[in-house]
Amino acid sequence: MQKLTERIDDLKQRIAAWGKRIRRYTERSTRFNQNRLFQSDQKRLYKSLERPMVSGTGPVPNQADTVAFWRSLWSEPVNHNEGPWTEVVASQCAGITPMDPVTITPDDVAEAVRRAPNWKSPGLDGLHHYWLKGFV
Repeated sequence: MQKLTERIDDLKQRIAAWGKRIRRYTERSTRFNQNRLFQSDQKRLYKSLERPMVSGTGPVPNQADTVAFWRSLWSEPVNHNEGPWTEVVASQCAGITPMDPVTITPDDVAEAVRRAPNWKSPGLDGLHHYWLKGFV
């Protein structure tokens, strides 16, 4: 029985290694193709980067169903499991002074974006600085 579990663990490790190798290969090949496309045709590269990823092709739910779903989730009170560790953490955090509220104005965003390069890689929102500069 022990040899069987060792063999299963060995095979799982091999599968994980192959998965990492395949992931590294695909990342490298997409990076290589993007670099080559950047050198030959930057416009086509940026258009391909801005194109939204297609995640689902099924029918889109209507707004009323979506609102009803989330309203049913968030409007009902939930009793969470309050373990004794929460009291310990609360007592440890009692001496911490809360941070002052931070307000970000459009002028702050404009100042931060003003010196940013236009077509460098976008952040998590997928928006290039070029377009952000046009909004502010």
